[in-house]
Amino acid sequence: MPTQSKEHIQNTVKFAGICILFLWSIHIIGFITGNSFSHYGIYPREVNGLIGIITAPLIHGDLEHLLSNSFPFFVLTGVIYFFYPKVAIPSFILIYILTGFIVWLFARPVHHIGASGVVYGLLSFVLFSGIFRRNLKSIALALAVTILYSGYFYGLLPLNEKISWESHLFGALVGILVAYIFKGQIEEDEIKEPPSWANDVNVENHFLPRDIFSKTKRQRLEELQQEQLRRQQGNWQQDNTDIN
Repeated sequence: MPTQSKEHIQNTVKFAGICILFLWSIHIIGFITGNSFSHYGIYPREVNGLIGIITAPLIHGDLEHLLSNSFPFFVLTGVIYFFYPKVAIPSFILIYILTGFIVWLFARPVHHIGASGVVYGLLSFVLFSGIFRRNLKSIALALAVTILYSGYFYGLLPLNEKISWESHLFGALVGILVAYIFKGQIEEDEIKEPPSWANDVNVENHFLPRDIFSKTKRQRLEELQQEQLRRQQGNWQQDNTDIN
C-alpha cells in the first residue's frame, strides 16, 4: 500500500474516531456527574434554544440512543473524509450547522437532542453525490449506503413523537443541498483520463470521426451544412476562374 494512501486511511480513522470520542466523552461526563444535558438541546424559536445548534448533536438521552447513532456516525464521517477529502470538512460543518438551524426554525417546540440529524445529512450527502457527480465511485458509494441504511428512510416519517423526525428530515434535505453545492469540486480520483486513442494524430486509421459520440445531432447537422456551403463557394470560385 502506498505511503500516501496509508496515511490517508489513518487520518480518516482519526477524524471519525475523534468525533465519536467526543460524543462518548460528553455522555460519560453526564453519567458520572448525574447531570442531564437535555436542556442544551435545540428548542425551536426560542433564543435560549439557539445554543442547541452547536450542542444538541453531542447530547444523547441514554446509552441506547448513543449506540444507535455512534456506528453510522463513525462510518459516514469516515466515508466522506476518505472519498471526498476536498469537501469533507466544509460539508460536515455545513450539514452540522444548517440542520440545527432549520430544526430551530421549523421543528416542534420541544428539546431536540442527538446526532441523528447529522447522520441523516451525511447519509443524504453520500447518496445524492452519486446522483449529482455521476461517476463510478460516487454511484457505487450511493448504492452501498442505500443498501446498508435503507431502514433509515422510516425515520423521516412522524411515527414516534419521542423521536425528532424533524431532525432526520431536515438533515436529509440539507445533505442534498450540500451535495449539490459541492458537486463541481472534483476529487483527484474522479478526473477522467483521456482514452488511449485521444492523442492519435493519424485520423485516417479511424472508421468514424473520434468526436462523433460527443456531439449532438444538431451540432453534426450544422457542421454538415457549413461543409456543404464551403464546397458550394469553392465550386463557384472555380467556375469564375474558368470563365476568366
